[in-house]
Amino acid sequence: MNIYQILAIGGMLSPIVYTTMWILGGILQSDYSHIRDDISSLFAVDAPNQRLFQAFTFTSSALLFIFYLGLHEGLNDGGTDVLGPFLFILSGGIGILIALFFPLDVGGELVTFRGKMHLILVVIMGILTIGGMLALWVRLESVANWSAFATFSLFSAIASFILIVIAGIFASGKYRGLVERIGVTPYQLYYFVLGLMVFLNN
Repeated sequence: MNIYQILAIGGMLSPIVYTTMWILGGILQSDYSHIRDDISSLFAVDAPNQRLFQAFTFTSSALLFIFYLGLHEGLNDGGTDVLGPFLFILSGGIGILIALFFPLDVGGELVTFRGKMHLILVVIMGILTIGGMLALWVRLESVANWSAFATFSLFSAIASFILIVIAGIFASGKYRGLVERIGVTPYQLYYFVLGLMVFLNN
């Protein structure tokens, strides 16, 4: 097993850690609703288990960030275009910043600069990730071992964009938790599949 395969395993573990986090949140907090409450409120200021879920969020983001650092070479496709990996690195780095320094305010609200920055950075992270998906589509569409993934990357970008818009529309509604979970699904699935492809191609 080489270094890129090890990093790829980390990439595959990231969405598993993230999904485990919000499932566990529903178990540990009886008043937490997967339908009503967004995921970020689990590690909001003064949340019942803030430190625990902050650790989950940091771990998930750090695994992705480290995976992305080796992504350019890990693709093993002979390509020279670094735009996709670079956008993913930026996205992963922002995820770490959110986990460490920009939780939501008390009750999951957007009141302080810190709380508002949480939302801004989440949106930027999502946009960078979509940009990375599109860049990998361009880079890999003509590569034999990656052509099917390139198509998957394009459709993931389209689905992610549509769902992020829908999530924004319902951000203050009573179903925001459910809408957010649907919205993050293409991202989480993409991270796992990308990690799996890097593992298999090394």
